[in-house]
Amino acid sequence: MLAATLSGCGYNDLQRADEQVKANWSEVLNQYQRRADLIPNLVNTVKGYASHEQDTLTAVVNARAQATGINATPELVNDPEAFAKFDAAQQQLTSALSRLMVVVERYPDLKANENFRDLQAQLEGTENRITVARNRYIKSVQDYNVIVRSFPSNLTAKAFGYPVKANFSVANESAISTPPTVDFGGNKPAGAR
Repeated sequence: MLAATLSGCGYNDLQRADEQVKANWSEVLNQYQRRADLIPNLVNTVKGYASHEQDTLTAVVNARAQATGINATPELVNDPEAFAKFDAAQQQLTSALSRLMVVVERYPDLKANENFRDLQAQLEGTENRITVARNRYIKSVQDYNVIVRSFPSNLTAKAFGYPVKANFSVANESAISTPPTVDFGGNKPAGAR
């Protein structure tokens, strides 16, 4: 009788959705760890060619340390503040890596180095895997949150302590919603009206 009651009130759906969120979160962490593992090799390879780019290399190393310094347990997804700190650290690392790739453009010998090309390809593949893993996590959190917020499973969620879970968000939404300004310098070609 109790099993039928719990089943009818969404308890099993909550369990399934919660486990899916945890599994997808683990995959996100797995891909972030893969990226963190690649960074020391990438930095060391660049260091040999661009020793005077120390500020950029230090920024990457520091961002990696900050990102890997956050204890990313499965409980992190239930704490919006901790989740936001984790996401911010990962975004900072992404930004530092982007700056490193800009620096690399200045060094044709480095871009031609086989080890660097392999590392860059692995990093690009990892960034794609991170995107896929984050998308799967976002979808599983959406599915979970719908169950937690829908009647009558919302009553079960409240009774058994299943809160709405945090999800990834855009750090500066207003900046990306503003159309870019395109300016070609205002110079018209000769003969143009």
